[in-house]
Amino acid sequence: MDIFLQQIINGLTLGSIYAVVALGYTMVYGIIQLINFAHGEVVMIGAMVALTVISWLAANTALPPLVIVLIGAGVAILVCMLVGYALERLAYRRLRHAPRLAPLITAIGASIVLQQVAMMVWSRNPLAFPQIIANQVFHVAEATITMVQIAIIATSILMMAGLTLIVYRTRLGVAMRATSQNPHIAGLMGVDINRVIAATFMLGAALAAVAGVMVGTYYGIAHYTMGSLLGLKAFSAAVLGGIGNLAGAMLGGLLLGLVEALGAGYIGDLTNNVFGSNYQDVFAFIVLIAVLVFRPSGLLGERVGDRA
Repeated sequence: MDIFLQQIINGLTLGSIYAVVALGYTMVYGIIQLINFAHGEVVMIGAMVALTVISWLAANTALPPLVIVLIGAGVAILVCMLVGYALERLAYRRLRHAPRLAPLITAIGASIVLQQVAMMVWSRNPLAFPQIIANQVFHVAEATITMVQIAIIATSILMMAGLTLIVYRTRLGVAMRATSQNPHIAGLMGVDINRVIAATFMLGAALAAVAGVMVGTYYGIAHYTMGSLLGLKAFSAAVLGGIGNLAGAMLGGLLLGLVEALGAGYIGDLTNNVFGSNYQDVFAFIVLIAVLVFRPSGLLGERVGDRA
């Protein structure tokens, strides 16, 4: 029972990160039916920028640790929003009406460019993410949960709730939903399509920046390739829940995190760790293949057959 509860806690932590990243994928896809495969690299940029800012502030100021982390996260959000806008404006805008293969190849190329720029700026070596806040441990029955895990889960919930309010309770959200349904009609009704799409990319990039800080804080390390696998897993989570569906992205992320944690824990025990934590990444893609084979529309049934 203690192992099960511990894996549930670990799975919810991972799933919260996947859900936040998956929201960026599903927002962009819901608006312009584009899979932004550079989104994982935006997560990486957020982690690297936060690492740089937090390290500098910790070494050169006497600010409280929490303030330093918040400033680092804020700067990372601003930088990632600029990166998201640049991706939309320079890489994707001219390809909206191109064959679907063109923006897909462009997205892969953009991810490679961002990786190489990050390697030149921050080097190819893994960097230790500054842990300036004490990571207190709490006991729940026979399991443990750390302050970092609590912060990740709570922040993810707040980000999901905030995004839901933006989409369903603001004028920008109305414009986003109108553009998603019919961009041409939305334009005729006075919606600035270019502005709405750019805002969608920037919102997704802001979520990616927060996810980057979460990953760096949780694992204590950042690397210029860290966004590749994370991005693929978050894409798997979006497909699992139903890509283009915000609730589906949240559900898919949480479920994928739980599948990984439980698979690594229990299958690892059954096979003497031959197929345990060392192979936990496999479980995400097994789930992706199963969903595409048996329910390609995702768990919440978003219609994607004519878009994929």
